[in-house]
Amino acid sequence: MSDMASLPEIGADDFVRRFALRAPNLMWLLGAGASVSAGIATAGDMIWEFKQRLFVSQRHASRQSVADLSSPAVRAQLQSHIDAGGQLPAQGAPEEYAALFEAVYPAEPDRRTYLDSKMAGARPSYGHIALATLMRAELCRLVWTTNFDPLIADAAARVFGSTGPLTTVALDAPELAAQCIADGRWPIEVKIHGDFRSRRLKNTTDELRHQDAQLRGVLIDACRRYGLIVVGYSGRDDSVMDTLDEALKAEGAFPQGLFWLHRGEGRPLNRVCEFLTRATDAGVEAAIVRVENFDEALRDLMRMVEGVDTSDLDAFAAERRRWTGAPPPAGRRGWPVVRLNALELIRSPTVCRRVVCSLGGYAQIQQAVDEADVDILVARVRAGVLAFGADADVHAAFDRYDLTEFDLHTLEQKRLRYDSGERGLLRVALARALARNRGLRHLRRRSTDLLTPADVTDDTWAPLRKLVGQLSGAVEGHPDLTWYEGIGTRLEWAAERMWLVVDPRTVFDGLTAENRDVAADFGRERSVRRYNRELNELVAFWASTLAGEAGDLPALGIGDGVDAVFQLSPDTAYSRRTLT
Repeated sequence: MSDMASLPEIGADDFVRRFALRAPNLMWLLGAGASVSAGIATAGDMIWEFKQRLFVSQRHASRQSVADLSSPAVRAQLQSHIDAGGQLPAQGAPEEYAALFEAVYPAEPDRRTYLDSKMAGARPSYGHIALATLMRAELCRLVWTTNFDPLIADAAARVFGSTGPLTTVALDAPELAAQCIADGRWPIEVKIHGDFRSRRLKNTTDELRHQDAQLRGVLIDACRRYGLIVVGYSGRDDSVMDTLDEALKAEGAFPQGLFWLHRGEGRPLNRVCEFLTRATDAGVEAAIVRVENFDEALRDLMRMVEGVDTSDLDAFAAERRRWTGAPPPAGRRGWPVVRLNALELIRSPTVCRRVVCSLGGYAQIQQAVDEADVDILVARVRAGVLAFGADADVHAAFDRYDLTEFDLHTLEQKRLRYDSGERGLLRVALARALARNRGLRHLRRRSTDLLTPADVTDDTWAPLRKLVGQLSGAVEGHPDLTWYEGIGTRLEWAAERMWLVVDPRTVFDGLTAENRDVAADFGRERSVRRYNRELNELVAFWASTLAGEAGDLPALGIGDGVDAVFQLSPDTAYSRRTLT
């Protein structure tokens, strides 16, 4: 298994500069992640939908009971059912998507109908239009894609004003791909797994295993002549990765470089890490490039390339703008307003402490903090260990681990736009600040922080009791399962600023695999009647309580070192129609 620290990596700005010089000699490989902003579900999204459909049909359960596929409790319930069957791959296995798809829809016509429904209504995103704009400027000649959707073709038709210039090749005619590349009949799009309208879709384990050898041969040959940019593709299916591995064996493969655009701070799949490491060992200029998403990566590229007519792209960006800033509603003309459950962070930390030491991942770092018995908040990023806390406490935790650097780290806005280590650190710090200053108890659950009243008898919570009744108790028949009225919180980036999203919910202590269904039913029963006026009043209460008098919210209240201090707006975000 490859060590993340040893993987080749370059900054997004470095990649953009290289691209500007090499664009005509770089081909693209697009995966499902490139179509997310166009409204098409990723393989990961569909995996949970497949599990839901198997659960409902096999357990004769209500679909409503497992409707929220973002809920950790629902996912645990679905995964428990899949695991109990013992017939499908483990969660996260490379073949999981294909096996589940085939289990849910064994017949190929049904799979095609399902995919057709997923494509309905999808429109090209900024990234697709930008790619087509590069095609017109002869800076993007060849695109390979694992996707079934027509988004690249639709974008090219818009930019070129015709469907003629782009040649799209699917599995029905692999020889056409070889001929077009040999003749330089640019631009070309090659659908590795087929077109969703084609009769030769390749999306199940057996089909992927027997993928057209001729088309793979064309890809291998192209890798000997061009560099490759991979974006939105996880490396999940073996057919494509086997082909790239085979291409790597050729002398002089990827002569213009191999750039794997990867979203977020996490580690790519092991198969990808191993491939990139082998590429580097073979002398290929290979690197991971961390990006926010497909659209933002293309925005960065378009700023750098010169001599490209971007008029169509500018017009597209203007027409797809979905919102504009609006002043607060005044008088009757400003209503109706849709209240959103998000509070703006009007103040948040801009720096934190940075430490470089010999510790590796987050688990080791947190263990060091626990062993030192100090109150500091930490995160692990490529630059080192990030921390909020007293300097003496930070030293106490990390001095014994070959500490070599101790300085400040700027929390750059661009790294707060996605689920980065910096944003994760702010999320935990804000939850701590709210618990410390607003009489709340903090529980951390994966990507969500849960907050409940620390003392439900305190007069602070009298308005909440008036809205929802009892604030805590034991679930009937399950004395070890206790519940509390509370909220889930998370940080989101929108409209060029950070927001605290507040989700009123029932929080449980004592959850186990055996009582999760009971907890889910209990929580659903408590919240089923909360809508319109009731939910509005509940969100208004939490907004007022969390923001207080809009004063400072320090996470630690320390006198030295670096504290995390926040301010929240008491006004929630809102949406309304404006007159122009």
